Amino acid sequence: MKGVSIPEAPFFYLPNQSVSMSKELVDYLSSFLLDNRLELFKKNLSLRTRYITVVLEDIFQSQNASAVIRSCDCFGIQDLHIIENDNKFSEYERVTRGASQWVDFHYYNQQQNNTLDAIQKLRQQGYRIVATSPHDSDIDLHHFDLLQGKAAFIFGNEKRGISDVVKQNADCFMKIPMYGFTESLNISVSVAIVAHYLSAQLRLLPVNWQLTDEESTAVMLDWLKKTLKRSDLLLKKFQTQKVS
Repeated sequence: MKGVSIPEAPFFYLPNQSVSMSKELVDYLSSFLLDNRLELFKKNLSLRTRYITVVLEDIFQSQNASAVIRSCDCFGIQDLHIIENDNKFSEYERVTRGASQWVDFHYYNQQQNNTLDAIQKLRQQGYRIVATSPHDSDIDLHHFDLLQGKAAFIFGNEKRGISDVVKQNADCFMKIPMYGFTESLNISVSVAIVAHYLSAQLRLLPVNWQLTDEESTAVMLDWLKKTLKRSDLLLKKFQTQKVS
């Protein structure tokens, strides 16, 4: 998974590592942050969500990809799902400006049909599959019902839009209402509008939109590893202290 820093010591990358151990690591690494920085981490973590998520299908412009990453971070969307069929996803650091270190990336590029693979896995996680399209739509953004459960919004290729696979497997279609002659928006603008509107609406609803305690611990640990200088040495020191 892109953007995740994994220390060499296997002790700190056990798939079944206990939540209590992860919390100990978070407490230990947090002690090396300035108080105001730690409070910012905690505040932003409390506003993160996986209730809604963004899926990019085969986009190819790095400027668009990078702008989407920034939007996900700015509006508290923790996960970005990336489908690579014909095009490889790439980001432009001058646009992301470090935003990629705060977002979790999930890639789908190992199957014959990566789009279908992504849809199936997202459904297994409880997501409704929402295809975004200015043409094949039965719901506009302002009428989308977040109370019906988690939702994954798929945004298509810059030239072709969403694929037929998405159209055939979507649970519903959603559009951004527009009032001009132009039929569609740039993909990065579309993501920003959807993320801004729905993330604001979500926080007003009586649903469990925040990360679970376990998810929060995992995300905080990842942020600390990426932020602290030579975090690998700090982790080894922690390991030594635990063993002794």
